[in-house]
Order: sequence, then C-alpha cells, then structure tokens
Amino acid sequence: MTRLDELRDGLSATEERIADACASAGRDRDEITLIVVTKTYPASDVELLAGLGVQDVGENRHPEAGDKADEVEAAVRWHFLGGLQTNKAGAVARYADMVHSVDRVKLVNALSRGAEAAGRTLPCLVQVDFDATNPGRSGVVPSGVPELAASIAAADHLALAGLMTVAPLGEDPAPHFDHLVRLSHDLRAEHPDAVIVSAGMSGDFEAAIAAGATHLRIGRSVLGERPPAG
Repeated sequence: MTRLDELRDGLSATEERIADACASAGRDRDEITLIVVTKTYPASDVELLAGLGVQDVGENRHPEAGDKADEVEAAVRWHFLGGLQTNKAGAVARYADMVHSVDRVKLVNALSRGAEAAGRTLPCLVQVDFDATNPGRSGVVPSGVPELAASIAAADHLALAGLMTVAPLGEDPAPHFDHLVRLSHDLRAEHPDAVIVSAGMSGDFEAAIAAGATHLRIGRSVLGERPPAG
C-alpha cells in the first residue's frame, strides 16, 4: 500500500466518523472544518493530503511549522495549534493563517507586531484551560476569557475569531466542550464575529461535534501513528 493509499483510507474513515457524529447531533457536515494535524509528518504528506481535498492543516511547533509552510507548494491554510513562546510569535505571525493558542496578553502584543511587519491581519483564538489540577498547561482559565478576548479584538493587526480548548487528559471531555460552547455564546454577545469553537481530536471529536464545535484538530486518525522521535 502506498502512502497515498494510507492517507486516503485514513481520511475516508475519519470523514465517516465525522458524518456519523453530525447525523447523531442533528448537524450538517458543512458546519465542521477538519484540520489535519501534520506535526512530525513530512511536507510530502501535506502535499498528498491537499491532493485528496484537505484544505486546512495544523502544526504545533516552530520552526518545524514554518519550514513545512515554506516547503509545501499546495494551497492550504496553516493553523498554529501549540503553545507559543513570545519570542517566536513574530515569525509564526508571518506564515500562520490562524493561531489557536493565544493564552496571554504578552503573546497578543507579539503576534500583532509580527502581523504588522508581515502586512497582514491574523485571526486568533483564545485557548481556554479547564484543567484546574495542572496549572502548567497552556490556556487561560474561563474567567480570564473576556479580558484576553478584548485584548485580541483591540490589537490593530489581529482578529478575534473564537475559542479553543484541549480536554483535560483522563476526563470525560463532554462537559468541558459544553462549557466551551457556553463561553462562546457569551463571547459572541460582545464580539459577534468570534464564531469559531476549536475542540476535539482523534479520540474525542464526536463529543466535540455533539457540543457544537466548528473546527476539529485531527492527526492520528487520518495520518496513522506518529513516527518515533529522532
């Protein structure tokens, strides 16, 4: 089996799961954007995925993400998903089409400066952290969402696009995804264009669809097990 065959099969099986989850939730498949997370996979996989119709790909680390964006010739949208150091934000703002992981005001300022230098406006999501037992995780606590969202909205070269979360490890994701959607409803009262709800990965995206997620971040189900590091 060729790599193209593997990716075609993985994408088909994932699309079937998405369709089933949408049917169960009474939602239209067109409401969902599939972001295929290609971190640690080669640029050649992105090219093959683009040929299969994938339009959105996700990366977690810089400079790997930037190097891949430079190498890939296919017209795809690049989503930066991982925790981001302030000193790397300017570089990410030059190639990312959306940043999902904004969790502090210092990062807002750095991304805005980078987007200004690149002559563009960068859509950003507030990353929300629901894991009170692990303060080292990326994300802002729910009570901090309005202030951080307002900071993004006020930045000259950023656009507030919505919210993102990663469900706490080992917990039922459904209550957290439901909470994220409630926060999204509250956010849109002040920022009507912030409609994106980025939630759900390979192991839990059905729960995210049921809750109302608009964007799914799926790697393993499409691409297979990640190659070993090193």
